[in-house]
Amino acid sequence: MAGGITETGEPYSPFVGLVYMFNLIVGTGALTMPKAFSTAGWVVSLALISFLAFMSYMTTTFVIEAMAAANALLHWKRREQEEIKDSDSSSDYSDDEVIIRGRSEQVETRPILSVRPTLVDYFDIMERVEMGQMASMFFNKVGVNMFYICIIVYLYGDLAIYAAAVPMSLMEVACGNHSCNTGSLKCNDTESCWGPVKRKDAYRVFLAIFTLLLGPFTFFNAQKTKYLQILTSLMRWIAFSMMIILALIRIGKGHGKGHPQVAQLTGIPNLFGVCVYSFMCQHSLPSLITPISDKRRVGALLIVDYVLILGFYTLLSFTAIFCFDSSLLRDMYTLNFTDNCDVLGLATLRYFLGLFPVFTISTNFPIITVTLRNNWKTLFHRDGGTYPWVVDRIVFPLITLVPPIIVAFCTHDLEALVGITGAYAGTGIQYIIPATLVYFSRRHLEPVFGRGVVNKHRSPFFHTFWVAFVVLWATFCLMFVTANIILTAESKN
Repeated sequence: MAGGITETGEPYSPFVGLVYMFNLIVGTGALTMPKAFSTAGWVVSLALISFLAFMSYMTTTFVIEAMAAANALLHWKRREQEEIKDSDSSSDYSDDEVIIRGRSEQVETRPILSVRPTLVDYFDIMERVEMGQMASMFFNKVGVNMFYICIIVYLYGDLAIYAAAVPMSLMEVACGNHSCNTGSLKCNDTESCWGPVKRKDAYRVFLAIFTLLLGPFTFFNAQKTKYLQILTSLMRWIAFSMMIILALIRIGKGHGKGHPQVAQLTGIPNLFGVCVYSFMCQHSLPSLITPISDKRRVGALLIVDYVLILGFYTLLSFTAIFCFDSSLLRDMYTLNFTDNCDVLGLATLRYFLGLFPVFTISTNFPIITVTLRNNWKTLFHRDGGTYPWVVDRIVFPLITLVPPIIVAFCTHDLEALVGITGAYAGTGIQYIIPATLVYFSRRHLEPVFGRGVVNKHRSPFFHTFWVAFVVLWATFCLMFVTANIILTAESKN
């Protein structure tokens, strides 16, 4: 994330790549989607999520094209350097050889592929070029700084969501009623949890414990292990499958209490942010796509993945809004199962669903903090310069950890946190950055390879119209969400 070219990693099959992408996209955002569906209405929600899935697919193809373009430029530069070394090591070559090698000033101005036939496919995605590196290759200094600021803001939002979700889940489990004497009730934060201790106080106690346990990882390096990924993925799919099946059983028995509205325009801005956040994968595509052994079917895999993810989100959200009364749907959907014994009578499973976000999110929090810290370092780094020990080991970790903890201390409204993060930073990462990357990558390729060379990983939406459409759409969305926030705040006052 911080930029630079890293190891490609162990190759895997296209099918494994499809599974990895599915797991990457379907995460915490899915748990906030049922509430967003209920507030916007089921028809509006279905239409918007379908359109946003299409937009996310389009910008994903933009990023893959930019990855191929970056690889082509890197391959070309490396080949040029090798030829310079070969020519320098030889003292008996003719002027003709110089021209054939492309070393004369006259020939250098031509597209490289027109003077040097080669079996090398420059557009093979062989090296993992992270988005920060692509930004450095294709953007100017201002563009690079804007890229890192957008990434940093998004990661701050991510951390704030994680820092609020874990203590809130712990609070609900610790303060909730698991005796099957009550149904699903929404409790006020001022209500009692343990005697004189209120629910909001319990939340802050758990937030402090969460910070003390996971915060120190910000000062060191943390690496996600293969087995940890397998464990968290397994838990995630058990939990999601349980919630869908339980909701379907209740609806099938005629006990569903949900009567969602068809459309409610006031809920659209938040639904937009939640959907953008829930389709976020563009920033991780280099790590995901590069190791795929056979990339000829990447385009088909993307279509299959997005169709499956759209179907999954729709199934999860529709079963939720028809199973539960809209007024009782929680920001974190798992909490609807923790104290409702009409849906889930086994206490052990209720505790599992209640604590599910705790296990899965806690494993990701250290990784995100280290990523954010490294992006801060990259943003302020100057060639040849080093940071003092205090700045490197103390200041950067603190500015990484403290802001999201403060936000989580002030609010645990996950729906709002996800909506704002997705609507602002998410719009930049999912729409504006991919569109500008693919546009400027094409401009960088033309002087080197000429107009006739086609990037084999070119996006199906290769016309410049689509790039402009994405940028205009993103701009409109930002203006719409901002206006809605201002008008909502004014109406409350």
